[in-house]
Amino acid sequence: MKNFLGKTMAALLIGSAANAADIQLPAPQNEGGMPLMQALNERKSIRQFGQRPIDMQTLSNILWAAYGVNRPDGGYRTIPTAKNERDLTVYITTPEGVWRYEAETNLLREISQTSLLDMFKLQDYMQDAQLVLIYTGSTADYAAMHAGSAYQNVGLYAASAGMSNVVRGYFQREEVQNALNLPYGQRVIISQVIGWAD
Repeated sequence: MKNFLGKTMAALLIGSAANAADIQLPAPQNEGGMPLMQALNERKSIRQFGQRPIDMQTLSNILWAAYGVNRPDGGYRTIPTAKNERDLTVYITTPEGVWRYEAETNLLREISQTSLLDMFKLQDYMQDAQLVLIYTGSTADYAAMHAGSAYQNVGLYAASAGMSNVVRGYFQREEVQNALNLPYGQRVIISQVIGWAD
């Protein structure tokens, strides 16, 4: 992940007690930013992505916006969840591999050192994309609704931070699902690419 996240990554690797490629993210910045009504006005799909790295702090903010814990007791998320069912999982893929976001500890758990980005590069504007969020969940009714809330949060964060983002259903879904080796009853729901335009 060095090329993608820059030099700060080495200092954030977890020690020998855990997988050395797991990453402890910095605490999300959950204050400030663009006023909500302005972010709603600015939110749009932007299909322009460059190779500029995303720093760890921005990555932490993105994932917290998507599905982070936002109350001291740890029981609730940044999105509404029907019956408090936590049937959504967020994965990321970068040029260096695949990680699963663990919101309770603000941790990226390494899944694979093999990138899945090529499975998403079916359109020209995706060629330089550096980060794709993959939303997975159960086949129950609520998981897709939860994914929609998560990607809307990320879209608003992108507007506030001046980043490009677009929600995408056009990718090699079956190959991605197989590569993630999802538990029984889980499926890939949708994906979202986010990054800097330059």
